[in-house]
Amino acid sequence: MSWLLNLLETYESNLDRVGVIEKKYNDKEYTLLPISHTTQNAHIEVEITEDGEFHSATVIEKSDANTLIPCTEDSANRAGSKIAPYPLHDKLSYVAGDFVTYGGKIKKEEPFASYIKQLKEWEQSAYSHPKVKSIYTYLRKKRLIKDLIKEHIVYVDAHNHLIDVWSDKYEPLYGAKPPIFSAVNSGQESAFVRFNVRSPDRILKKVWKDQEIFESFIQFYKDLLSEEDLCFVTGKVAPRTDKHANKIRNAADKAKLISANDTSGFTFRGRFKKSDEVASISYEVSQKAHNALKWLINRQGKIVDQRVFLVWGNEEITIPDTTLDTFSIAPLPIGKKERMSFTHQEFANEVAKALDGYRNNLTSNENVNVLILDSATTGRLAVLYYRNMNKELYLDRLKKWHSTCAWLHRYRKDNNEQYIQFYGAPATKDIAFAAYGPKVNEKVVKGLMERMLSCVIDDRKIPLDIVKSAYQRASNPVSMDNWEWEKTLSITCALLNKQEGCQVALDTENMDRDYLFGRLLAIADVMERRALGSGEMRASNALRYMNAFSKHPERTWKTIQDSLQPYQARLGTKGLYLSKLIDEVASSISFEDFNNKPLSGKYLLGFYSQRHDLYQKKENNDSVEVSN
Repeated sequence: MSWLLNLLETYESNLDRVGVIEKKYNDKEYTLLPISHTTQNAHIEVEITEDGEFHSATVIEKSDANTLIPCTEDSANRAGSKIAPYPLHDKLSYVAGDFVTYGGKIKKEEPFASYIKQLKEWEQSAYSHPKVKSIYTYLRKKRLIKDLIKEHIVYVDAHNHLIDVWSDKYEPLYGAKPPIFSAVNSGQESAFVRFNVRSPDRILKKVWKDQEIFESFIQFYKDLLSEEDLCFVTGKVAPRTDKHANKIRNAADKAKLISANDTSGFTFRGRFKKSDEVASISYEVSQKAHNALKWLINRQGKIVDQRVFLVWGNEEITIPDTTLDTFSIAPLPIGKKERMSFTHQEFANEVAKALDGYRNNLTSNENVNVLILDSATTGRLAVLYYRNMNKELYLDRLKKWHSTCAWLHRYRKDNNEQYIQFYGAPATKDIAFAAYGPKVNEKVVKGLMERMLSCVIDDRKIPLDIVKSAYQRASNPVSMDNWEWEKTLSITCALLNKQEGCQVALDTENMDRDYLFGRLLAIADVMERRALGSGEMRASNALRYMNAFSKHPERTWKTIQDSLQPYQARLGTKGLYLSKLIDEVASSISFEDFNNKPLSGKYLLGFYSQRHDLYQKKENNDSVEVSN
């Protein structure tokens, strides 16, 4: 129950955001829902005057369709032929009193009768609102569809029945396809209608954005809740509920975290007779906790193949995520000048400063929550992982991860055409792509991201199979495009560096056999690349033989060195430095170590560092020549 309690506290700490519409980076709207409220995509907007008369109606654009509506327990969980009206806004079959008159089909009881009875109770209660009275006054006249037909919003056939599906035979009557048939996926009777009240002399708030109406329904509905029980979350006696929220990950999500509606199967395994014997949760707690969870997922959750990764604080909700790369936490791109001069320490310090900023925003006794959710079926959602950590421990672990699993990266982020170069840890999703390729199934990606979580917050070793898979792909550059291989190489180096503790800067004192072999391969690659010039884009022999080199270095090096001779001749004196460097590095490998024993991941670190060092020196020499 601790995750529910923390979600409840999060809701209570953000009451000022309840009902406030916020926008994501893609302009998608979301909000922290008031209790007893949910969201629906509306298709038709009907304007009512304060006197309860029809004013106008429009078909709603998809960008403006998201609507905050009051709901009861039954309406929030209705399915199939169950009659359970929403209190105010609802489908045309519920809100139109003349639905049957225009050919509407009903299976059992008429939905409008239940809808108008419920709306009347709210309108006549002590918590009623003038806008609710206006809407009720109009709808009880039972002429909504008639007015919508006059307004050219909905359309009828020759028998004065609502057209179910638009076809070409209606074009002589109405011309081109009307907007309502593009707005709804099924027939017109399933169109969702929202109501607004218009005043001739003052600007009124939209009904679905009016805090007063939210509070009006909350107070009205609270009086209807009857049976009380001990809430297992708060320890207080309050009205209980056994109908908990869905739509947790998105508006179409039917999966529930808490459910016990299977009374004929094996839900209770013979241990309990009724669901409330297992646990009892109050209506208010369930509403607030679920609404806080929906809001947090919309605001900052990461969703991969319907698996949710979420990190938050109860009061300071914005907490750096375990799935992010260092650039997302401290966006410090590295320019050409820094590439030539820095030791990466200053960028590690900037990451520490960024995390310390989050540390200062958190209160002294506040903890950090880490939650992973996923569903095995469409109706059930499970908590796969939950952890409530001390904020100091969490941020210290995060700082250690971004400073130890770190390397120099240069690749495109978030479908951006521009390459970004940064120093730090890669995102866990990018680690999955490095280990298994960019076309890997998302089920594998989300599994890897969950496994990497303990490496970040518990400081555990990176699983060996992930490192090996990334190592094998990085050792086979000819199997992928150059940009993909460069990204895979730098991410693999970061994973290896978590174990080895090396620097990107070349370590000329490192006499490790595998590191030295990696340096040899890098020098051969750079020499051939310089001889070919910038116009030739084919892979060098060093890269083509890289996979074989990692398995049989001594035998493959002879082949690579033989292939270098024409390039050494083409470079002439310009290649003298690189030739001497090959001799220097090769002579550092002892006679016993110059064999065909397969290379470890250290050779990739040596390869990257040596190549990076040579490119830096060339850029430095070029800049000196330009200045002269």
